[in-house]
Amino acid sequence: MKKKKTVLPWEHPKLQEEDPKSLELIKTIMKSPTYVMAEEDEAFINSYEARGIRLELDYLKPELKMNEYGIDHTIVVFGSARIVEKETAMKRLSTIQDMLQKKPNDRDLLHELYVAERMVGKSIYYDDARKFGQLVGKSGKSAKDCHVTIMTGGGPGIMEAANRGAYDVGAKSVGLNIKLPHEQYPNPYITPDLCFLFHYFAIRKLHFLNRAKALVIYPGGFGTFDEMFETLTLIQTRKSQTIPVVLVGKSYWEKAINFEFLKDEGVIAPQDLDIITFADNAKEAWQHILSWHDKQGAPLFE
Repeated sequence: MKKKKTVLPWEHPKLQEEDPKSLELIKTIMKSPTYVMAEEDEAFINSYEARGIRLELDYLKPELKMNEYGIDHTIVVFGSARIVEKETAMKRLSTIQDMLQKKPNDRDLLHELYVAERMVGKSIYYDDARKFGQLVGKSGKSAKDCHVTIMTGGGPGIMEAANRGAYDVGAKSVGLNIKLPHEQYPNPYITPDLCFLFHYFAIRKLHFLNRAKALVIYPGGFGTFDEMFETLTLIQTRKSQTIPVVLVGKSYWEKAINFEFLKDEGVIAPQDLDIITFADNAKEAWQHILSWHDKQGAPLFE
């Protein structure tokens, strides 16, 4: 015979015959925001006071997943989101040329033509970043080996190219996307389980450097400069471990930033320039990273 379950006192509301108003009072209490469990209370979680909790969650979720995949080291690739593959760049150029046929003296279109032509030239960096992703992706023992993994900001352009290179050879790669006020999408070549969406730039930056064994930086704009100079500052001030910082495309970088001028003006020390290495292509960049770690007595691959 099945034993009858004993109803505990708190498993039913106060009886109405004891107090006719009790049920309405209980309903009012249970509708109060304070009666919602903390992790289910969106207003609380999104409050100013709970920011510390959100920062921790922003850090912890990707950290646990990367640990699960056995990602020990990352090779981080930065570069412009606007640099696209050659076919796409050529189509954009052709579109502007067609528009200029109708408005040959339009100054805005002429400027767009100039930019589009430059972007066709810079498409070589998309191809090269893709090759770099392939080189890193093939370096593991198998497609499941995530000991050393490509990591990017998860967006289009150079970031897409590096993730795509890893995808080409069946390797996994990481993308760290950031929530922005306008709609934005991750590139399609990131490993789905390793594509993360961050709220805080600070936590995203932390993850960029947390496992980084090298930074490879292709031509880019504000975002690329931000990540590069932040890393250089951390290494310069010994706040972060020294790692190879490789700038691909010497001709671009020498025009964009006059490092020698900064040294000559005394605003950086001569040895600060030792942090930076220039490379002409993916193969050269990857070989430098491997040899740098070998010289340190801590090879990336045993």
